[in-house]
Amino acid sequence: MYTPAHFAADDEFSSAFLEGVEAGDLVVATSQGLVATYLPVLYDREGNRFLAHMARNNEQWRLDPQGEALLILHGPDGYVSPTWYQAKAETHRVVPTYNYVTAHVYGSLEVHDESPWVEDMVRRLTARHEQRRSPAWSPDDAPADFIAGQLRAIVGLELRITRVEVKNKMSQNRPDTDVDGIVRGFTDDALPDLAERVRASRPPR
Repeated sequence: MYTPAHFAADDEFSSAFLEGVEAGDLVVATSQGLVATYLPVLYDREGNRFLAHMARNNEQWRLDPQGEALLILHGPDGYVSPTWYQAKAETHRVVPTYNYVTAHVYGSLEVHDESPWVEDMVRRLTARHEQRRSPAWSPDDAPADFIAGQLRAIVGLELRITRVEVKNKMSQNRPDTDVDGIVRGFTDDALPDLAERVRASRPPR
């Protein structure tokens, strides 16, 4: 991934981003060409891996991947208007851009078709999402035979990470006056998460 120095993410940012993502595009190269599926994912920092599952009827897991698999993760993103720049009023030498956070996670992909492994992964993934709800749902709330049937309809996936590239493109290459305008612009566009990400990414003054 092309990442100029001012958009490179440090280890602390990268780790927090990986832990916060909830889904991504799993891409593998096969003899039939590139194949991709958008999947819910769970980052296991201690195990240096991502966990996921896909439908058993999805042919992707049956294909023999060639080389590393790639998991593409998406963070906040949005269009930056030149009208937000102080530089527009001064020189008009400005153009639009697009701000975003993304990660490319490479690794070896292993398929798990063992019921205990798949069930444990599903329980961990469910608990991660249900922790913010009250009451929280658990697989134990449903009939055991129903859950067993649902688990037979999926396979587990484990991406053992070999390398990670994280890019945090949030206008760090713009002067302070332009950054102030971008923060106001995203705020006015009802994109507070992007406004905060630009503010947090501002280089030290």
